[in-house]
Amino acid sequence: MSKDGAPLPPYFNIDPDAALAELDLPTDTQGFATIAEACTRGRADLASRGMNEEGRKTLRLFSTWEITRYLIPVAQAHFRRVLKQNPDLPQGRSETEGGAKWFTLDEVLRLRAHFGAQGSKAKNYLPYRPAGQPAKLVAVANFKGGVGKTSTAAHLAMSAALDGYRVLVIDLDSQGSMTSIFGGRVEDEWQTAFPLLARHYGEYLRLENQRRLDRGDAPQPLDEALNAAMKMTARDVIQSTHWPNIDLIGAQLNLYWAEFQIPVWRMAARGWKLWDALTDRLAADGVLDDYDLVFIDTPPALGYLTINGLAAADILLVPLGASFLEFDSTGRFFDMLHSTFASIEEGENTAARALGRPEMAFEWDAVRAVVTRFDGAQQGELSALMQAYLGKTLSPHRQDFTALIGQAGERVHGIYEADYRDFNRETYARGRETFDATYAAFKRLLLGVWRRDELAAQAAAE
Repeated sequence: MSKDGAPLPPYFNIDPDAALAELDLPTDTQGFATIAEACTRGRADLASRGMNEEGRKTLRLFSTWEITRYLIPVAQAHFRRVLKQNPDLPQGRSETEGGAKWFTLDEVLRLRAHFGAQGSKAKNYLPYRPAGQPAKLVAVANFKGGVGKTSTAAHLAMSAALDGYRVLVIDLDSQGSMTSIFGGRVEDEWQTAFPLLARHYGEYLRLENQRRLDRGDAPQPLDEALNAAMKMTARDVIQSTHWPNIDLIGAQLNLYWAEFQIPVWRMAARGWKLWDALTDRLAADGVLDDYDLVFIDTPPALGYLTINGLAAADILLVPLGASFLEFDSTGRFFDMLHSTFASIEEGENTAARALGRPEMAFEWDAVRAVVTRFDGAQQGELSALMQAYLGKTLSPHRQDFTALIGQAGERVHGIYEADYRDFNRETYARGRETFDATYAAFKRLLLGVWRRDELAAQAAAE
């Protein structure tokens, strides 16, 4: 006890012999493997709680109340009337006699299509996507961990899927958190984005070898890995998920090998545009015709995988918390983005000017920083200061932290995968409000970008 009777802080009077008795043996290299194995077992146990008997994740059902409130803007009475008048439409199922009707998301999508074709022309039953405009790629990035990068990307993907968009999620983070959220199974790097990058390099090498042969020089050999990659396309690594309109290119630890392999390839072929690898392969394989939106979850570092994700993106979202350290770190992240892409442009354009070719420049349709895990009672003043300095770059929407977020994380699923019966309707409605608002802010940005492209295309055609 201190002189005033208050207990001493816990770091006083620690007995060294007692501390020694609590200590375990020193850890060697094998110890890391033991810890990793324990984490793997625990992860498998937690993940299995959201899986069916076949070991796959399943998506919950959606009630009539939920559909008419969040997914299809019609009154419940009118919704039931339409189902009764159209027995060929999904009719849902009741868990009790005379109870609420529940529908799969596949059925909801069919119902939305019906209302889009037959319903009121004054309502937007189907999501906006201008004809002739390509899919939009959205990268979510920041090199500071713990800012909600993966959860933001996952919830935006789920929101867009509930809205009726066809979504592809690309996990470029070798930690594979996004892959876990969507129940992906990835055995090795050959089921990740790695073969796409390898094929892009292999195709460049083949063209360069032809030039070498034309000059009478010996070609550079393609090793076994490159030859294997040359036989693969993006569709070989895309897997379906428990969401009917979300597909996944997953990740796992071996994907990190790309961070070492890409610079080796670049050293061997200075003319290879490594930053275009992901974009070019997705386009060449026709993947961008199959989806409306592609969300790219990047590693928390500005490495070669992140550069590929950022270069591919049309829209860049940068999550951050409303704290000094995260604001400071995010500012440095943007500074590194400038240095990195300016360096690429300068290197490419120096050669282009010498050869009389057009110069290149990176461009993004929109860049937004998004405040996540927001506590209005504690962080209002700092977030206002950040808004004052960043202006339009910082989204005015703040993503609040709610109990629903914590529970979803514990159960290895997204907010929209939570069954509101595990809470109650009011708690669920309040909990998802912040994510609905996050998606609304993103959708406003997306539709503005698409509309700008649509008007530009119309002007060019006139």
